[in-house]
Amino acid sequence: MAKKSSEISKKARKRIFIDSIGVLLIIISPFVFKLHQYLPSNPEATVSLLGFVFDSNGFADLNTYAWFLLSKIVPFYLFIIWFFTCKHWWYHIILIPATMYAFQVFEVLYSDDNIVDTRNIIWLLPVCMVVIPTVYLIRIKLYDRHVHGIDLEAIEAEIKVLKEKQGIDKN
Repeated sequence: MAKKSSEISKKARKRIFIDSIGVLLIIISPFVFKLHQYLPSNPEATVSLLGFVFDSNGFADLNTYAWFLLSKIVPFYLFIIWFFTCKHWWYHIILIPATMYAFQVFEVLYSDDNIVDTRNIIWLLPVCMVVIPTVYLIRIKLYDRHVHGIDLEAIEAEIKVLKEKQGIDKN
């Protein structure tokens, strides 16, 4: 009994820790978004942080680059938190805007051209082609079961019983 209580206590502490990190990330999101204001506006400026050197990466200055980057990263990580904490049946649909922001972050970081946020819809189509039908099928199953009262497993069991009564062997 004591061992089981100890395991439950460990799981509870771990859950509280993970939830606290999620809450902290949500709380600091407006401050993370405004970090760009503390970066230099000089076009030649660079910032060194943890061994990485950040420059303007083709933007007018480091401040503008950080603004573009943070305006993509903050919504992205908020969507990811929402996806992992959502308890609704439609939570997979959250992957579409999260993926859109992920492609935009990638484009800001690694794009060679001077235009940002242009081609990410093309990369989003495969994600939509998987997520939308999946969510629609889940919706149909839920709608049939809870609105129409149709239980496919019960229907299959009834068909099996009828076949057995009539002596029809499926194999």
